[in-house]
Amino acid sequence: MTKFTDLGLNEALLRAVADMGFETPSEVQEKTIPILLSKETDMVSLAQTGTGKTAAFGFPLIQKIDANSRTTQGLILSPTRELCLQITNELKNYSKYVSGLNIVAIYGGASINDQAKDIKRGAQIIVATPGRMKDMISRRMIDISKIAYCILDEADEMLNMGFYEDITEILSHSPKDKSTWLFSATMPKEVATIAKKFMNTPVEITVGTKNTGTKNVTHEYYTVNARDRYQALRRLADANPDIFSVVFCRTKRDTQKVAENLIEDGYNAAALHGDLSQNQRDLVMKSFRNRQIQMLVATDVAARGIDVDDITHVINYQLPDEIEIYTHRSGRTGRAGKNGVSMTIVSKSEVRKIRSIEKIIQQKFVAKDIPNGMGICEIQLFHLANSIKNTEINHDIDSYLPNIEEVLDGLSKEDLIKKVFSVEFSRFYSRYKNAKELNVSEGNQREDHADEDTTRYFLNVGSKDGFDWMSLKDFLRDLLNLGKDDVYRVDVKDSFSFFNTDTKHQELVLGIFEDFKLEGRHVNVEVSKDGGGKDRGNRRRRDDKSGFRKKRTDDKPSSGAFGDKGKRDYKSKDNSKFAGGGKRRSSDSKPQGTGGRRRRKS
Repeated sequence: MTKFTDLGLNEALLRAVADMGFETPSEVQEKTIPILLSKETDMVSLAQTGTGKTAAFGFPLIQKIDANSRTTQGLILSPTRELCLQITNELKNYSKYVSGLNIVAIYGGASINDQAKDIKRGAQIIVATPGRMKDMISRRMIDISKIAYCILDEADEMLNMGFYEDITEILSHSPKDKSTWLFSATMPKEVATIAKKFMNTPVEITVGTKNTGTKNVTHEYYTVNARDRYQALRRLADANPDIFSVVFCRTKRDTQKVAENLIEDGYNAAALHGDLSQNQRDLVMKSFRNRQIQMLVATDVAARGIDVDDITHVINYQLPDEIEIYTHRSGRTGRAGKNGVSMTIVSKSEVRKIRSIEKIIQQKFVAKDIPNGMGICEIQLFHLANSIKNTEINHDIDSYLPNIEEVLDGLSKEDLIKKVFSVEFSRFYSRYKNAKELNVSEGNQREDHADEDTTRYFLNVGSKDGFDWMSLKDFLRDLLNLGKDDVYRVDVKDSFSFFNTDTKHQELVLGIFEDFKLEGRHVNVEVSKDGGGKDRGNRRRRDDKSGFRKKRTDDKPSSGAFGDKGKRDYKSKDNSKFAGGGKRRSSDSKPQGTGGRRRRKS
């Protein structure tokens, strides 16, 4: 078995390793450290989150840095403030016996002048988020013209967050002969592009298989009607009493709404999304790390860089837009050799997406049933029994026992057990005694609203106006102030679209679009003659059987309900320019976190 002493680390680092209790390196550390120590090279290292990547690049970087020089020699770029601070703290622990080494964190939300002063005192290693780093370089507060090493940590996440241009700008100020080490959980084409552009014949290290999920995570999915997602989430939480989880939603609005509902229903929950201030975000994360919060409801962007140990479950309340994002989500659990569970709540029409994810992560999902009410009551009762059994006796209660025994005088052991457990049983029984069955069969994968009273609408905007089916659905539900599943069968063509709502919303929809404009041009909605949309609606996106976003190239516009109006090529790609009158809801009724009528980006 390989030990840290076999990797070529110097005495100062080995002492720090011993202090931290590390004995054997992880696979990525074992493969990476000897190479980086033995030669100057570029490297691409692919390994899942939580496998010890920080030490894999941190130990070689610290050993190669000249602590006697105040020149900045190493730059580490990471996607979020949380990850930036985490890396900085870990590197400080690794280098505790290296005299004179100064490591400085650079990130937004803190005083840029204070950070500049820290740099000026001499920082051999800078750990930075791309946005703040670019800003400080432009202000000439940082000089990276002499760095010897640049590390791009969580490269795929940085690129997913739109930092490509920032990274390109930052690296343009660095020497061409530096060593670049790129660490990533997955290898999408964007990461491959940046490796090709900024690296010279890099050594590639792969732990596991590219884009695959960690083997410590089991993947489960639960098929329910879309309208029952929240009830399914509650039951999954109740069926796992010791749950410590991250619940992923696709948008800020859904994140806030789900968290508020959980809190109202008595769960220890909180929301984490882009509309929170940095102070609010810090408070939420502190509470989560301290386990005061059991269910953290987050968007994908807000959850970047979360590094919290012992997360038991990841719950995909909604599947992400891109398959690769699922890998990041599930990587939040099953870390440091521990086991975790990734649960996904899907509607019948989304089961095909599960099959697509299986191909990418090269792991099978297990189809499971949402527990029924009595099953949850049983789970909770046995959990209470085990908690009582395992509770250590606090002898400070001894002085109260005579009075307690007097109060309970006459109760048999059986009666006492019944009374104690009835408290917990009654709570869950009252919640679930009339609870309906949530599980649905996968066999018939019609849309969830197929048997309902539904209305299909024609809308004279389409992909030429910057919409795909997902963004149009988001836009419509915000505009109409409806729930996520109240707008469905969204079918976007080149210059027009179709969508459905339940017929009870028809008056609202037609009223909203009575006088609605895009850059001065009326946006029209009419009830489609194909009211249920069973033809057009069920044909949508057949060329993308996975159900994930895929650019359409074969759609042909037709005259539609408005004749040639449907063929116009509108120049605006900015949904914020929609302006309307009629019976639209007032701005005061905007839901928190939606940003009004603008298209949301979580």
